[in-house]
Amino acid sequence: MNLNRRAFLQKSSLGAIQLGLAALVYNQEWLQESTKNGLPRATPESQGISSEQILRFVDAVEDNNLNVHSMMVLRNGRVVAEGWWEPYRPDLKHTLYSLSKSFTSTAIGMAVSEGRLKIEDTVLSFFPEDRPVTVSENLRTMRVKDLLTMSTGHDKDSTPSLRGNDDPNWVKSFLALPVEHVPGSFFVYNSGATFMLSAIIQKLTGKTVLEYLTPRLFEPLQITGSDWEVSPLGINTGGWGLRLKTEDIAKFGQLYLQQGSWNGQQLISKNWIIEATSPQIMSKGGGRPMEENDWQQGYCYQFWRCRHNGYRGDGAFGQYCIVMPESNLVIAITSETADMQGIMDQAWKFLLPENNSPLSADKYGNSSLKKRLEQLILKPAYISNTSPLSNSINGKKISLSENSLGIESVSLGFSPKKMEMTIVDKNGTHPLTAGMGAWKNGLTDLPTLPLKLTSTLVPGETTTQVAASATWLDPSTVELTLRFIETAHYEKIKCSFDQENVTIEFKRSLAILSETNDPRPKLFGKVIS
Repeated sequence: MNLNRRAFLQKSSLGAIQLGLAALVYNQEWLQESTKNGLPRATPESQGISSEQILRFVDAVEDNNLNVHSMMVLRNGRVVAEGWWEPYRPDLKHTLYSLSKSFTSTAIGMAVSEGRLKIEDTVLSFFPEDRPVTVSENLRTMRVKDLLTMSTGHDKDSTPSLRGNDDPNWVKSFLALPVEHVPGSFFVYNSGATFMLSAIIQKLTGKTVLEYLTPRLFEPLQITGSDWEVSPLGINTGGWGLRLKTEDIAKFGQLYLQQGSWNGQQLISKNWIIEATSPQIMSKGGGRPMEENDWQQGYCYQFWRCRHNGYRGDGAFGQYCIVMPESNLVIAITSETADMQGIMDQAWKFLLPENNSPLSADKYGNSSLKKRLEQLILKPAYISNTSPLSNSINGKKISLSENSLGIESVSLGFSPKKMEMTIVDKNGTHPLTAGMGAWKNGLTDLPTLPLKLTSTLVPGETTTQVAASATWLDPSTVELTLRFIETAHYEKIKCSFDQENVTIEFKRSLAILSETNDPRPKLFGKVIS
């Protein structure tokens, strides 16, 4: 506990001192019982944060439908609150989206410290074999630093051009793009630039970014089981595609808060961390005035500056690693939200501590917080677990008309506590089991689910972790919800019956968030007696 005893005594009465000592004894007992996975645990009050304020944060993100999947709050290097909304769990990885960029930036910083490159090196110098026939002046002068700061000179994000190109060589495709602006002068968020950082690491070391970081970062932090999507030529995507557990995100943030030091070992250069988290270029976005906008506080080396003099790595739909040095605070969050600013607004409102001194022990408040965090759940939709139709269609084959998804038939099986859906396509038979009004965990190998959001894949992955629930919406309509619990996303499958005729509709969560249509067609079929 980082407690300045003299300041504490000067500001406290004898009664407050006695309360503080009682809190210290109570929290030392807590700490001895709850240290695990490399990060010590402590009560919020022992680290100067109110359990009640954390409860208010939980209330706020739920009341505002921000769809948070997990949270972990660290103060003074100790976990003071952690929770996972069922069916998400602490042992599961979670897609980080662009929070992956901060790890790629870290790999560059390590390579710089090893003397493998300088950030002033030009991008072309690493890939002479992929340079275009005609090299513009802007491309010629583009540096590693410009990749880091999203100021490559491109007028728009290069990523769609890379992923939509028939050429599997994304490096060559990137270098072939026009560079409209002088590098270093124009900010545009550009995940293709981060891919190029990943490609540079692989070119210099012969290892993917994941392989390069494993002994240097992940093993010292006791991060295991991570994986990362790859390009068609096997280069980690860099700007997206890393999956880690929530506690791994928290460890990464704590390492940065400690300026690269971990258990007495300097994993990342202190000077690099200072430089990498300092504003390098004016950022854009957010749609609010600057003083209220966490996207207009400046961009660093694949980190964003925050209000309240902090910084963060973040990813689409609300994946966060927030570091607040003045408060000695780290916040890790995973979610699927359309309001990323909204999550930060609630964090600033409820989680920023007012001072550095311990608070009086609050056994009741702490007990209430622990109980609440242990009971978090994204409640599955539930109206009824049965319908008069259940018996008449139970186990029967639903033959489907020809469709672009290649699904040939579906069958449904019902019991009071579960529903089984079996989908048959040209690749085989794919069973799914859902709890009726409750989550049931499993795996699926169905290639049409989930709808792939990118053209990249995790090497060797053939199945997807899923939690499924089902309910009858009305006597003729049953709906299955599938949460792909190592991603941010879910989707719904609705089966509507009109005598022997059946209509099956898909709705992915991104379409629900954006209030748009799912790109997959409706399927039509008949129940075969």
